[in-house]
Amino acid sequence: MQVVIETPKHAPTKLKFDPKLGAFRLSKILPVGMVFPFDFGFAPGTKAADGDPLDVLVLMEAPVYPGCVVPARPIGVLVCEQGDARRRAERNDRVLAVADASPTYRAIRSIDDLGPTLLAALETFFTDYQRLSGRTFRVLRRQGAAAARQAIKRSQAAARRADSAA
Repeated sequence: MQVVIETPKHAPTKLKFDPKLGAFRLSKILPVGMVFPFDFGFAPGTKAADGDPLDVLVLMEAPVYPGCVVPARPIGVLVCEQGDARRRAERNDRVLAVADASPTYRAIRSIDDLGPTLLAALETFFTDYQRLSGRTFRVLRRQGAAAARQAIKRSQAAARRADSAA
């Protein structure tokens, strides 16, 4: 899969690609001391349940710049829902992937290979990030690489349906 990075690893800001502008827009400034644990972006040509492209967290050693396309291998998916006071919770899954070029994470084949400490830290990051933004966020379950590939295929099909309806 290809992933367009929006927010680099260790960034204290959330960037979001704005297709109408063809540029990245500052979306949020994280609370002091909070940073993204890995590069965060989206799978182009997809449409997730929340209407945005499918979110992807890419494990690799060093950050890359916003807009960089990173070939990556999906290893799992965090099946999540988020909401706020104005609307009820909706699905907003996070695919976890390993950059093809990563020597450190190359042996990671499944979400289970990450271990309980790293998985808990990733889930805590997303939960705290959303909570501090005034939203609820809940990880419903963790699923492996096959489920991640299915989520990608579903979101690609949803994007094709949306494009043909437009």
